[in-house]
Amino acid sequence: MGELVRVAARAVEAGVGGVWVEGEISNYKRHSSGHLYFVLKDDEAQLPVVIWRSDAQRVRFAIEDGMHVRLRGRATIYEQQGKFQMYASVIEAVGAGEAALAFEQLKKKLEAEGLFERGRKRPLPWWPRRVGVVTSATGAAVRDIIRVLHRRAGVPILIAPAAVQGEGAAQELVAALGAIARVPDVDVIIIGRGGGSAEDLAAFNDERLARAIAACPRPVISAVGHEVDFTIADFVADERAPTPSAAAERAVPVAAEIAAEVADLGGRLVRAIRRRRSDGLNALERLVARLGDPRRLVERQRHEVDALLERAARAAASAAHGRRAGLVALERRLQALHPRARLTADRAALAALAARMPALAARAVAARRSALAGLPARLGAASARALAAHRAGLAELAGRLQALSPLAVLQRGYGLVRAADGRVLTDAATVAPGDRLHIELRRGQLRADVIDIDLGKKKEDTDE
Repeated sequence: MGELVRVAARAVEAGVGGVWVEGEISNYKRHSSGHLYFVLKDDEAQLPVVIWRSDAQRVRFAIEDGMHVRLRGRATIYEQQGKFQMYASVIEAVGAGEAALAFEQLKKKLEAEGLFERGRKRPLPWWPRRVGVVTSATGAAVRDIIRVLHRRAGVPILIAPAAVQGEGAAQELVAALGAIARVPDVDVIIIGRGGGSAEDLAAFNDERLARAIAACPRPVISAVGHEVDFTIADFVADERAPTPSAAAERAVPVAAEIAAEVADLGGRLVRAIRRRRSDGLNALERLVARLGDPRRLVERQRHEVDALLERAARAAASAAHGRRAGLVALERRLQALHPRARLTADRAALAALAARMPALAARAVAARRSALAGLPARLGAASARALAAHRAGLAELAGRLQALSPLAVLQRGYGLVRAADGRVLTDAATVAPGDRLHIELRRGQLRADVIDIDLGKKKEDTDE
């Protein structure tokens, strides 16, 4: 049977070879080893599919039941189970495309974790001490950012160069972001690149970069591509700018505008001080006019002070009375807690216990005596029952021993024959003529010599 299955498997592999198939995924499972197992089905058939771990590591999107996909692989027969199946090496999403599907799946995953929530994003500093820039050192984006920052404020700039597209770009961006975030005076970081195709912007859709931006200790401005381009980095960053130049404008204010605003505020402050001084003098003049003679003012103030002193004296007396009552209560509590008072109370309690002790001891002794009085009768009954049980067991064992005793067999007319060396004889072939035998009967013993031996027929021969 194994040879038949192997021949069939070779025939299928030779006849079908490499093939593309399309259908819907069901019963998807990912083994702990990393291999993928599922069933590909359509309206007409179902096909078991296996993707080995080495091929599964290249899949860019999460596989789910119900997903419509296209597979490339080879058809064969799994010999151990005689099952027709397919080993796939390439899997592609049908419809939106593999990259778009991976983008949407990662977006939903990070959004569910709360990485896009506005509440976790930090405000940008008003005037940063230094601006960090993570981008390509040779692209147009870095030149636009530097030009805008110098024109607006002239703040220091620190550039962490990294590849922004191609294999390994996401890893370089993560490393550059981590390095620049550790610089103490970098207060805000711009990460991005110029425009490009969806494939060119793929590094900014990487999950590792998204989590690095979310965990960055400094506010991050994402500036990837043109205004119509959106990446995962844009959703995670603290602020999203449509272009690298716009990111630089949001990172720092315009120095000239700040200077003009400061000058305007200074002028407004001087005018306010002058207005307040004039208002203060006018208010003082109105107060003097309303008060009139200063002597009457002093007299009124003296009466008010006397009234305040009288209220204070009454309040002090009331407080002293309350404190005095509290002290008396505390004194009583201290007297109750004094060791001498505690000792007196304990002595009284011990005296009460000593008075109760004889009666309690008498009741305990009477109870113990009553319990001990019943013990001999209970012990005698238990001993009689145990002795009767042992006698019955002994009689049963004696009967069984008597039934198994060789002497019982001798009483029925049988004899026990032994050789001269004491062996019990059961086969005549074990002795020879002239041998001395010892025969034990129910009563007495015999000694005999062997004259002749008749072996007769064995039971086995008779059975045949």
